[in-house]
Amino acid sequence: MNQTFTLHGSRIHDISSFYQEVNREFMADESWQLAESLDALNDMLYGGYGALRGNEPATLIWRDIAHSRAALGLDTTRRFLQNKIAQPERYNTRYIQQQLDALESGQGATYFEIVMEIIADHPNITLQEA
Repeated sequence: MNQTFTLHGSRIHDISSFYQEVNREFMADESWQLAESLDALNDMLYGGYGALRGNEPATLIWRDIAHSRAALGLDTTRRFLQNKIAQPERYNTRYIQQQLDALESGQGATYFEIVMEIIADHPNITLQEA
């Protein structure tokens, strides 16, 4: 059975609202919410909790994806990385600084691009941009 999920990109304005939208669609029947974590997003897409059930085929319709691309773009990614650099007790700041330098030089991935890579790593999920 192919499940269909829809993200409404017009509701996404930053990283927090992205996870709110993911939780609305994928975690509605759970007693807990997905944290603002790329690792947690990746784990959820493997299935086993939330609305996804293992490796069953699923279609993800992402409406207003251009809005999401902009909202999770360069400025948001810069703030995300700078926030991590400000917490040297929690993060490898040398590595994060390398990511920030790559981003600033046009070589690094934006948060949106990382999310797209994570989705692409799940061959059972078909993404439809709308």
